[in-house]
Amino acid sequence: MNHPIAGQFAPIEQITAPFLSTGTLKKTQTNSDISFEELLQQKKNEQIMEQSALKFSKHASMRLSNRNICLTEELNGRLENGVRQADQKGIQESLVLVDSLAFIVNVPSRTVVTAIDQTETNNNIFTNIDGAVIV
Repeated sequence: MNHPIAGQFAPIEQITAPFLSTGTLKKTQTNSDISFEELLQQKKNEQIMEQSALKFSKHASMRLSNRNICLTEELNGRLENGVRQADQKGIQESLVLVDSLAFIVNVPSRTVVTAIDQTETNNNIFTNIDGAVIV
């Protein structure tokens, strides 16, 4: 049969050959001494560390700076321990007292909302919390 459009189109092999050619594809392979299991465990550990690290809200950071409160590693560790204890008790908004410092922490998000030096507070009233931890 002689169709009027016959011969007007290129064969499918001619069109697909440049895309399917294996000779032009570059194979990338990375040689590494680390196994997939080790890499997976490393990523899990990083994720756990990110989730467990405390975050400080902009307000809390400003309070720390304005009040010249310096968080040492030891103090930060004790604060994290207090947040961990609050989490275990199911507290959502916690007051965490560390020495003469008071921190209001949103426990589920692990975010310090504000920080107060207890020597600066006049009335020692803390609102919108559902638990307190003294470390």
